[in-house]
Amino acid sequence: MTNILSQHDLDIIAAQLGRAPNGINAIAHYSPNGTPQVLEMETWVFDQPFPTLYWLSSKAIDKALAKIESQGVVKELEQRIKEDETLREAYYASHRDYVARRWEVMSDEHKAIIEEKGFKPLFEKLGIGGIANWGQIRCLHMQYAHHLAGDNVIGRILDEEYGIRAVADAE
Repeated sequence: MTNILSQHDLDIIAAQLGRAPNGINAIAHYSPNGTPQVLEMETWVFDQPFPTLYWLSSKAIDKALAKIESQGVVKELEQRIKEDETLREAYYASHRDYVARRWEVMSDEHKAIIEEKGFKPLFEKLGIGGIANWGQIRCLHMQYAHHLAGDNVIGRILDEEYGIRAVADAE
């Protein structure tokens, strides 16, 4: 799943982000053309817990998702989660996948720090993007990053209903 960070990847990521990247553990997903799109982040950055495991670095996907977000899709999806038990259970499963992956890729050193400082319950509770309320969506970018790197029902909806995969694959 993850790859070693090359200078070439770091240069692309710096251009995508508009700054030098910090706290990257690995590249979690590349486009079919080899462009980094999702970063797997460290869980302890700048002496602080960082519960966001997957960070979307793609400008093209970012722009497409921002357009969708500006049209109120987050609230619409939250309503669908609230009303549709099957979707809600799939969404909770996405959060569980995220939590499990985050702990699985965490270094032993970071696990020890997080346990010692009493943050382990937060890392077991906070879902995609560090959200505590699993019935809400913090942002589509974090959902889609998880989709590309893991298993996320919101990301699948974004592909099926909004054509985001075509944007991702074109990069």
